Amino acid sequence: MKINTALILCAGFGKRLNPITLDQPKALLKLNNVTLLENTINLIKELGIEKIMLNTFYLKHQIKTYLNENKFDISIDVIEEGEQILDTGGGIMNMINSSTEENFLIFNPDTVWNFNYLDCIEKMEDFYQHNKIKNILLVVNKKLSFDQTLKGDFKLYKNRLNRNAYNEYIYTGCQIFNRNLLNSINNKIFSVIEIWNELIDKNILFGFESKNKFFHVTNLEIYNKLLKNY
Repeated sequence: MKINTALILCAGFGKRLNPITLDQPKALLKLNNVTLLENTINLIKELGIEKIMLNTFYLKHQIKTYLNENKFDISIDVIEEGEQILDTGGGIMNMINSSTEENFLIFNPDTVWNFNYLDCIEKMEDFYQHNKIKNILLVVNKKLSFDQTLKGDFKLYKNRLNRNAYNEYIYTGCQIFNRNLLNSINNKIFSVIEIWNELIDKNILFGFESKNKFFHVTNLEIYNKLLKNY
């Protein structure tokens, strides 16, 4: 069954981009006069997704105002995190608890998404559905990263992710996630990496390789370089 809902993680502080994120959320930073959030929404729309949910915490009113002022022609629900930030896993769980869907495409907006990703994400979804798995991450060889200071997160072998001393693959910020992965979680605040680690221990964390050049707004230095070179 096709995935109908995408989640966008927009709650973070963006501390590595201070001082420009002291008064502006990271998702609203611009490249070529287009916000990172708009790039993400446009890709999601092009994938044929019907609904977007995004979480907010830091400078949440700016994101709400931005969405109200820009009509993106897709259903977007804003899910607030409440009194404290929930981290990546808690933020995902908070959004999933507001939905009845089983499977979700999840995006970090600090990757510079574009339509070149359409083919690999569609193939990743086909792999996910065909193999009846619970989680798959879109990864890229670190040789393709604009930011060459990024260290690899994983090793990839036959579409399975693990870790060793030579992690050559970076998580791009896109994954497919089944809600049943949250069944054993008792904490409200936690990192999604905790779930990945459990799956790695069972050798069932899956990966799909992107061949696209990887542009990621890591920190202020990289953002300034992207402003000149992207």
